[in-house]
Amino acid sequence: MILIVEDDEKSRRLMRDVLEHQGYDVMETNQGEIGLELMRKLQPSLVLMDIHLPGISGLEAIREIRGDSTLAATPVVAVTASVMGNARDKIRDAGFDGFEPKPLNLKEFLGTVRRLAPV
Repeated sequence: MILIVEDDEKSRRLMRDVLEHQGYDVMETNQGEIGLELMRKLQPSLVLMDIHLPGISGLEAIREIRGDSTLAATPVVAVTASVMGNARDKIRDAGFDGFEPKPLNLKEFLGTVRRLAPV
């Protein structure tokens, strides 16, 4: 199961539809706090997380994930439009396992997903 944590409805729907078409089970939320709760409850095989979320940001959430022994090994990919300057380095240094810029390149997006969470 893949968890999508994304506040933009169009982006969330696109990821969900593409992943379900590829045979993945998908759960989704638009808030970081709920994403953390769902991670603890569902133990997803992969999390796709936006950086700019209402409430706690994706950067705050990844710090909490990496600090929690029950969640730390879960692969988390940043999916964000923040690609300017050193944002990519900041995102990788924060502990994300990958980075997918918006708008999504579906071939690259699916390649990352398959690498981290084979069907």
